[in-house]
Amino acid sequence: MRAAVYYGNHKVEVEDVPEPNPGPGQVKVEIARNGICGTDLHEYYDGPIFISPSEPHPLTNRAMPVVLGHEFSGIVAAVGAGVVDVTEGDAVTIEPIYRCGECRPCRNGQYNLCKQIGFHGLMADGGMAEYTVVPRNQIHKLPDAIPVEMGALVEPLSVAYHAAVLGEVGDHSRALIYGAGPIGIGIWFALRGMGLTEIDVVEPSATRRRSIEALGARTLDPLAVDVPALIADRTNGDGVDAAFDAAGVTPAIESALNCVGERRPLISVAIYDKPLTTPLLNLVLQERRIQGTICYTSDDYRAVIDLMAKGHYDTTGWVDTIALSDVVDGGFEELRAGRKMKLLVDPTA
Repeated sequence: MRAAVYYGNHKVEVEDVPEPNPGPGQVKVEIARNGICGTDLHEYYDGPIFISPSEPHPLTNRAMPVVLGHEFSGIVAAVGAGVVDVTEGDAVTIEPIYRCGECRPCRNGQYNLCKQIGFHGLMADGGMAEYTVVPRNQIHKLPDAIPVEMGALVEPLSVAYHAAVLGEVGDHSRALIYGAGPIGIGIWFALRGMGLTEIDVVEPSATRRRSIEALGARTLDPLAVDVPALIADRTNGDGVDAAFDAAGVTPAIESALNCVGERRPLISVAIYDKPLTTPLLNLVLQERRIQGTICYTSDDYRAVIDLMAKGHYDTTGWVDTIALSDVVDGGFEELRAGRKMKLLVDPTA
């Protein structure tokens, strides 16, 4: 079969590799679509970071080279011994976390914080291929209302949903999102699904503002508006109930901490390439807090799948599809240059 294999920095090859078959407790999936994640870009341009060049991961026993892809969906092609609740022909999406099941976070149901966490497509051959094999516990069935291709978006949208939950907001809350990339868009959809109507998205890019505005969002251009002053005016000085940083730059952090109300959180969902200067006095004087967030659990997957089945998520204008053969030039390069927002890879093309 064809697959996009990662060999290191600036080294991804689309090549023929052996087609996998499921062992006991495993499921073989014929891939419909695989999303390109920002993590994939970091590995290609700056890595290896999470992918080990030589040390096998303790849960998967794999190191580089590895087939990329952890955001994917498809059709069950075969099941291994002992798998009885998933059958050939099922449409599925994959929750790609490997966890030990023994550390304290795992015992508490917070396996997204597992001390040995691994990911399919980084620490095991992933979904940027025609087929892949995953453990049964990574499988989520898709209802008929969800096109199997759209199921590839459940993973990144679950990252966003998990962050939204940590914001501790209700339907009468006011929220602020920094960054209108795929995760920022996902947070906006998640908050809307929780009943929020007072949401502003702060984004300096006119192209990205137009994309999320077309979905119904309200935006602010931080290059043209004093965002903290505007929020203070709109809220009579109370500030927002939660802010979400999906931008990962110092100006966003500084602005957000001037907009969050007392004892309210700034949820940090961005990936930070370098240390940022953080004005901690803004936390101290108002007992604000910065809350980190990573990944998701099955609860987030089920919530996103439920919203998706109800038609809550609109992909118009921000999701495109490319061929596997074009994953580097038409995928990584286009995303890095900012010419595309979210790309799904079709392994059959």
